[in-house]
Amino acid sequence: MDDHLQQTPLFTFGVIADIQYADIDDGHNYSLTRRRYYRSSLQLLRNAQESWSKSAVKPEFILQLGDIIDGFNKGHGASDRALDTVLREFSSGTAEVHHVWGNHEFYNFSRSALLRSRLNSSLHTDGSPSRARAGSDIYAYHFSPFPGFTFVVLDAYDVSLLGREETSEQYSEAMNLIKQYNNNKDLNCPPESGGLQRRFTMFNGGFSKAQLDWLDCVLTSADEKRERVTIVSHLPVHPNSTDAICLAWNFDELLAIIRSHNSVVCFMAGHDHEGGYHRDRDTGVHHLTLEGVIETPPDDNAFGTVSVYEDRMVLKGNGRITDRVFVFPGCQSDTDQGAK
Repeated sequence: MDDHLQQTPLFTFGVIADIQYADIDDGHNYSLTRRRYYRSSLQLLRNAQESWSKSAVKPEFILQLGDIIDGFNKGHGASDRALDTVLREFSSGTAEVHHVWGNHEFYNFSRSALLRSRLNSSLHTDGSPSRARAGSDIYAYHFSPFPGFTFVVLDAYDVSLLGREETSEQYSEAMNLIKQYNNNKDLNCPPESGGLQRRFTMFNGGFSKAQLDWLDCVLTSADEKRERVTIVSHLPVHPNSTDAICLAWNFDELLAIIRSHNSVVCFMAGHDHEGGYHRDRDTGVHHLTLEGVIETPPDDNAFGTVSVYEDRMVLKGNGRITDRVFVFPGCQSDTDQGAK
């Protein structure tokens, strides 16, 4: 790792997750076990922006991993105002921001409104129509910030009760799926069966066949070009990288696609505010779940800067975010696995 710290990276990018800003007093999570700092999350974003602006190597882009504002804004009629406030902070920097959609985006806005909004980052992806068009409203796209490297943004609520009209076929299909595992009156309460089935809650979602087929094609192309691919989603997809209650509904199908290709090096997600990490021993793919800003005290931080090299990515964490080295699959030795 020391040798790479002396090298100039090919490029760098910033990562931040679950800001969930709202101009309201502090509260707690649904189980009342962790404090949430709604108002001060904005200052933590400012801290991140200031750090990125002062970096010796400026980030090429920022990955905002979803839940940019909190759902409480909707009830206060403050969704647009809160979003404007947070996006104003992001615009203070020069790096392009790639926004991922989480459950709180859908608590505040309809899918059609999000597709027309500034949170639709696919609209400024080098002018090319790279967003998945299957179903026309799937928010999934890819971009290449440097030759040989591709980033794929996935829509983890493509199959979901959130963001869909209750009269739509998509809503009915999602309801039929979740009801197979969750019989609670309040579908935000996890199934009593426990285990991995706890993921079948209303605040989670999944990936449609159309999106999975599109991803398979993107990765096939990346395999042929020998590219390094990083996939980002609001929902984690590896059971060892998160609490089961935060997993995507059909995480197993997405993992199967990743495992059928050799181009994927990393999967980054948010949603689980406690964070997590796991390196898939079969594929060498790193699964990072980033700690959430919303549950980070005002005197702490929760953001990171990733430096990308030919054979690895190096995450420099701030505050709650742990420093990590993600050695690319095929580059690991028995003593250098890049996992901490």
